[in-house]
Amino acid sequence: MPMRLHLHHLLLLAAAAAVAGAAGVAATADADALLAAKAALSDLAGALASWTNATGPCAWSGVTCNARAAVIGLDLSGRNLSGPVPAALSHLAHLARLDLAANALSGPIPAPLSRLQSLTHLNLSNNVLNGTFPPPLERLSSRCRCSATSTSAATSSPARSRPSTAGGGGCSTRRLRERAVGEDPPELGGLTSLRELYIGYYNSYSGGIPPELGNMTDLVRLDAANCGLSGEIPPELGNLANLDTLFLQVNGLAGAIPPELGRLRSLSSLDLSNNALTGEIPASFAALKNLTLLNLFRNKLRGSIPELVGDLPSLEVLQLWENNFTGGIPRRLGRNGLLQLVDLSSNRLTGTLPPELCAGGKLETLIALGNFLFGSIPESLGKCEALSRIRLGENYLNGSIPEGLFELPNLTQVELQDNLLSGGFPAVTGTGAPNLGAITLSNNQLTGALPASIGNFSGLQKLLLDQNAFSGAVPPEIGRLQQLSKADLSGNVLDGGVPPEVGKCRLLTYLDLSRNNLSGEIPPAISGMRILNYLNLSRNHLDGEIPATIAAMQSLTAVDFSYNNLSGLVPQLGSSATSMRRRSSATRGCVGRTLTMPFWWRRHRPWCTHPWWHVQYLQVAHRPRLACLLHCVCCHGNLEGPRIPEINQSFIGLLSCGSTEYAYTLKVDEKSDVYSFGVVLLELVTGKKPVGEFGDGIDIVQWVKTTTDANKEQVIKIMDPRLSIVPVHEVMHVFYIALLCVEEQSVQRPTMREVVQMLSELPKPAARQGDEPPSGDDGSAAPSDPPAADGSVEAPA
Repeated sequence: MPMRLHLHHLLLLAAAAAVAGAAGVAATADADALLAAKAALSDLAGALASWTNATGPCAWSGVTCNARAAVIGLDLSGRNLSGPVPAALSHLAHLARLDLAANALSGPIPAPLSRLQSLTHLNLSNNVLNGTFPPPLERLSSRCRCSATSTSAATSSPARSRPSTAGGGGCSTRRLRERAVGEDPPELGGLTSLRELYIGYYNSYSGGIPPELGNMTDLVRLDAANCGLSGEIPPELGNLANLDTLFLQVNGLAGAIPPELGRLRSLSSLDLSNNALTGEIPASFAALKNLTLLNLFRNKLRGSIPELVGDLPSLEVLQLWENNFTGGIPRRLGRNGLLQLVDLSSNRLTGTLPPELCAGGKLETLIALGNFLFGSIPESLGKCEALSRIRLGENYLNGSIPEGLFELPNLTQVELQDNLLSGGFPAVTGTGAPNLGAITLSNNQLTGALPASIGNFSGLQKLLLDQNAFSGAVPPEIGRLQQLSKADLSGNVLDGGVPPEVGKCRLLTYLDLSRNNLSGEIPPAISGMRILNYLNLSRNHLDGEIPATIAAMQSLTAVDFSYNNLSGLVPQLGSSATSMRRRSSATRGCVGRTLTMPFWWRRHRPWCTHPWWHVQYLQVAHRPRLACLLHCVCCHGNLEGPRIPEINQSFIGLLSCGSTEYAYTLKVDEKSDVYSFGVVLLELVTGKKPVGEFGDGIDIVQWVKTTTDANKEQVIKIMDPRLSIVPVHEVMHVFYIALLCVEEQSVQRPTMREVVQMLSELPKPAARQGDEPPSGDDGSAAPSDPPAADGSVEAPA
């Protein structure tokens, strides 16, 4: 017996020694692989400074080892590394997790990564990788197909075909290993145990999604967002039975949504937004019982939103904005009691809002602006305490504002503009909604006096009540709104005087009380608004003199006192003021300065001896909200430059070629002014009139977009030949800004301040090899072309 025990101990010791020896060999091999990877990378920040032979790899930054000292995890995300993805990492035989996200790695994904048989997590997102959608993945079916044939066939390159859908494509790890001895194909097909794959975000792959991805049946998360993919979504993705997350947003995918995706019974998050998908939502989606997030916004989908969407039992987030959906909103949407965010804006939806959107009391965001919805706002929303944002503008909603809405504890934004709402402004008790920052009720049919409790919204920054029928005095309690930056109460029937308390709103930059029945004198206390940029008191019954204290308001850039009964002298404003108007019993006129824009013609003006272009906003009697753009010339009557429309043509053209919202609603706002300015820029670039030169029913905006496909690179097709002396890149820059200004949806247009900023920043010309970089007038480098607005997770404001 003692001898047996002794032999047993010896065997244990021998086994332990063998394990230790193997571990030592593994550690050495892993260290060599990691040091080779370090040598292939550029590490300017010294993130890999600990990777030296002084210690073992398990002590190195970003490295995780198991009990046997084998490297099983490598996290180098966000280390400011550059260079290629190191092929040497393929020698880490036990590696299960590899995260190289958020660096500046470039080039293709190396094929030797196929050797990582234990890899379950691969994150290469947020780099600048390129090539086709990882080529090793594309050839996955070839490897599976060859494993079932002869060895000689395995070394050939058979034509790519789609795998069988039975058994996840019939690809097994055992068969993949039955390859010819010595063959080392550049494939990732062996990564059948991969569970998480992240390869998107700023990487750029050419081509589409390979259908062979459907073979990776262990995959739980697939994130290939924002990486330049095109083509159609392969139906083979429906084979990924374990998938819970599929992110393919912000690509160039086209075609219909494959109904096979309805087989993904484990799917909880699906984001196909920001693509060019067409067709309808598949009926097979009714089987997605675990789906919590469905993002299909910014595509070209059509048809109705099927009722099945309202019946999804786990749905929490639904974003379908900027598509072509018609019909009604699913009536049972929200009944599951889990709904938190709904955004259906910028479609062509009709009907009424579902009554149970906040059935579970969890709804935080409701956005459905820019549709054709009618009926009343559900009263239940006035009791939805989780509600933070409600944006239902630009519809045909009627009835009153739900009682209690303005007292919800988490409410931050209310947008109900451009509807047919009636009733009064809701009075509140106590502090009201303490976090409410924006109230937009413009262009409705609201009546009655503004309650004193309007001063209770201590966090209010924007108050837009214009174009209603509010009456009575402007409540002095408005002076308690210390965070207020924009207030528009124009176009109502308010009476009484301008409350001097408004001067206490120290952060106010925009104040419009025009087109009311205000009387009395302008209070001197109004000068307390030291950073006010815009002041409009026109078309009231104000009398007396303009307070001299206004001259101290150095931030004013636009003032309008016209159509009142004011008298006396006009105070001298600072040089920043661009327009000031007043009406007296003797004269009606315009005084002030024009705003000279630093366009390209300031640098290239051979047509005359001094600057000849000025732009000034003036009010037009029959369209007081529209700032018509007049052109002034100081070329001694000798106009040889681009055609400047006569004043009559400008008026007629701007009125005939107006914004979409004006055409449909006869309502205009600051974004309508931006549209009109865009029309003028198009006149400058093309040398053509706004209408009358393009055939019946076609205006300059439609003609330009059709001719150039709304692509600034095609400006040469519509450019006035007389601009040949102007650098094309500058004309292209102005054309690009014009296209932004004439976007069909007003929410997508820039503000006038942004337009001026962009026009003041000339782009760099496209440099050729050997050329010196371009410079501005002062010799400094010219700023680059402004980037296009990028997409967001919700409809634009």
